[in-house]
Amino acid sequence: MDNATFNMDVLQLEGLKVDPSSSVPAFILLLLIYVFIMVSNIGLVVLITTERSLHQPMYLLFCNMSINDVFGATTVIPRVLSDVFTPSADRYISYVDCVIQAFCAHFHASVSHTVLMIMAFDRYVAICNPLRYATIMTHRMVVMLSVWAWGVAFLLIVVLIGLNVRLSRCRRVVSNPFCDNASLFKLSCENVIINHIYGVITAILMISVSLCSVTLTYLKIAQVCLSSKNKTMNRRALQTCTTHLTVYIILLFSGTIIVVLHRFANLSDHRKMASILLHVVPPAMNAVIYGLQIKAVREKIMIIFRRKTNSEILY
Repeated sequence: MDNATFNMDVLQLEGLKVDPSSSVPAFILLLLIYVFIMVSNIGLVVLITTERSLHQPMYLLFCNMSINDVFGATTVIPRVLSDVFTPSADRYISYVDCVIQAFCAHFHASVSHTVLMIMAFDRYVAICNPLRYATIMTHRMVVMLSVWAWGVAFLLIVVLIGLNVRLSRCRRVVSNPFCDNASLFKLSCENVIINHIYGVITAILMISVSLCSVTLTYLKIAQVCLSSKNKTMNRRALQTCTTHLTVYIILLFSGTIIVVLHRFANLSDHRKMASILLHVVPPAMNAVIYGLQIKAVREKIMIIFRRKTNSEILY
C-alpha cells in the first residue's frame, strides 16, 4: 500500500487516553455496561412484543427507544473496546467506515430526540384527551409516528454527512474516540463554513424543537392535572411523565455538553469522554427507568422472574 493511497483511504483514530494500568478495568467496565445495554433493551422489546397486555401505544413507542439504544451503543462501544489495548499510533479506520460510523452516531442521537417527542405526544393525548385516546392513538398512528421519528432524523443526518463527503481531505487524524461530523470536516483544508453552519443549525434545531415540544406538552399536562380532582389519574400521570421526563433530561444533558465542549479545544479530553457517555448513559438508563418505574412493565418482569424461579425449584 503506497503512502498516497494510505493517506487517502485510512484514518488514524486518536481515541481515549487510557493509562496502561487502567486498560483492563476500563475494558471490563465498558464491556459489562455494553452487555447490560444489550440484554436490558432487547429483553424489554421482546417482553413488550410477546405480552399482549403490553401492546399499547406507550409501550410500542418505547420499543423505538430501546431499538435505537441498542443501535447507538453498538455503533460506538465495540470500536472503543477494540481500541483500549491498541496503541494510539496503531488505531486505524478506513474513511468509508468512518463515514458510516459518523452517520450512525448522529442518527442515533437524532432519533433519540424525535422518539421522545412522539412519546411526549402520546402522554399528552392520554392525559389531556383520555376519552379520544383510543381513536387517536391507533396502531396506524403508532406506525406513522415511528416512521416520522426515524425518517426525519435520517434525512437530516444524510445531508449532514453528505456535506462532509464532498470535501477533499488533507489530514488523516480523527481526534475523537470514534468518528462524528466535526471529526470528518476537520480532516479537510477547504472552507467548511457550510458544514459548521448546518451542523450547528441541525443540533440547535433538534434540541430546541424537542425541548419546546416536551416543555409545552408537560405544561399542558400539568395544567390538566392541577385542575383535576381525580387523584388516581394524577398519580398515574405523574408516574409515567416523571419517567419520560427523566429520560429526556439525561439525553438533553448528554447531548448539549458535547456541542458545548466541541467549541473548546483545550477541553478535548473532556469532550472525548462526554461523546462516549452519550452512547452509554442514556441507553443503559432508559431500560432501567422504564422497566422499574412503569408499573405494568415491572409487574410483567416480576411475573416472568417468579415463574422461572418456581420452575427451577420444582426441577
